[in-house]
Amino acid sequence: MRIKVDEDLPLSVAEVLREAGHDVATVVDQGWSGWTDARIWIAVCTERRMLITADKGPADLRRLREVKTSLGVVLLRVQNESWRSYGRLAEKLVSSLDLHELAGAVTVVTENNVRVRRA
Repeated sequence: MRIKVDEDLPLSVAEVLREAGHDVATVVDQGWSGWTDARIWIAVCTERRMLITADKGPADLRRLREVKTSLGVVLLRVQNESWRSYGRLAEKLVSSLDLHELAGAVTVVTENNVRVRRA
């Protein structure tokens, strides 16, 4: 899966995804830091990548119709923010789901569960 990791997540998330065999680029590596959510979303869709973020804005369920034609959005939600917590959620994501099956969906991953929402 082609994935873009948002700037609000630690590099450990990108590393977990790469180790699982995914093609991963980061917002920071591409010099997109500070871009608006809308601009990042357009660029992510143009590149045909799934967006993985901790920002609730891109994962807003009111955007499901827009997400439906994309490779999807994964929202990592931790109770206590730490780089380690996000790394664990990334590990949970790759070990419990086939990311290709999440195309066109908003997926929310927490310590307790994984929810997949489709239009």
